[in-house]
Amino acid sequence: MVDNNSAGNNNEDTFEEKVVNYIKSLSAIEEAMEPFKEQKRALKGNYIENGWLTKEDISMAVKAFRMVKDNTDPEQLMDYYNTVKTIKQ
Repeated sequence: MVDNNSAGNNNEDTFEEKVVNYIKSLSAIEEAMEPFKEQKRALKGNYIENGWLTKEDISMAVKAFRMVKDNTDPEQLMDYYNTVKTIKQ
């Protein structure tokens, strides 16, 4: 076990304790998120089951949503798309 506590102060957590605490917190967050993930899956399934959208429609809508959310430059994306498209052909 490596102690990265350079100050030697017993009041500070060791590196391993910080890692363990981080993992515990991450696990709790992921567990709390699970109902929302299930709700998201149910929403997608509902739209597909009712014939409102196809899996492909949903996939494209999600990609568009993420592009807008990430503030993606559509012109730059098209430049990359066209470059990749010419390489693939």
